[in-house]
Amino acid sequence: MREIVLDTETTGLSPDEGHRIVEIGGVELINHVPTGRNYHQYINPGRPMPQEAFEVHGLGDAFLAGQPPFQDIAQAFLDFIGDAPLVIHNAAFDMRFINAELGWISCDGLPPERAVDTLAIARRKFPGAPASLDALCRRFGIDNSAREIHGALLDSRILAEVYLQLIGGRQPDFALAPAGTGAAEGASAGDADGSRPGQRPRALPARITEAEAEAHAALTAALGEDCLWNRAG
Repeated sequence: MREIVLDTETTGLSPDEGHRIVEIGGVELINHVPTGRNYHQYINPGRPMPQEAFEVHGLGDAFLAGQPPFQDIAQAFLDFIGDAPLVIHNAAFDMRFINAELGWISCDGLPPERAVDTLAIARRKFPGAPASLDALCRRFGIDNSAREIHGALLDSRILAEVYLQLIGGRQPDFALAPAGTGAAEGASAGDADGSRPGQRPRALPARITEAEAEAHAALTAALGEDCLWNRAG
């Protein structure tokens, strides 16, 4: 399954007020694993950058003046995302801007149902708890120290890690077989017919030394008969 984790930076809060996208970043996931294939583009908005927006992402007029307008990068952007679901934090905001930009160049917009909103997922999973990207990084122990200012590609990379934690960690569906191996959906790697692997014909050799085994036995003896190790045995 292919997904695109996406983020944008803009000149303001609403395209209805003439605000525009100035940066798009995207990270490709295949079966919930980043492939290393990314998309990143700065965009000339054709309008001045408000100071409050500049303080968020640090993208100023002089820098953006040398970047292409949206109509010049639109096809490359659409080619990158293809028909994949778009994983976005606060998806309504980004989708509104993307569809406004597409509409201004007479392109069809993206269906809202393509968006997977990680903000909504976080609020369902942790009701009442802070659900900003920074708060979720703190919750999951994800390093976001490089995020001194917002940046679309950096935020997409961080969001990809957050998303994998929200849905249960890396490869939550155990899709371990590489694409094209012919393994049936739901089968483990090396198990093309979808059945469970059988028991090993012979046990693997122990990997602990005799001294380690003796130390473990002494520890469990000292813990007494109610030690979980003894009960498990």
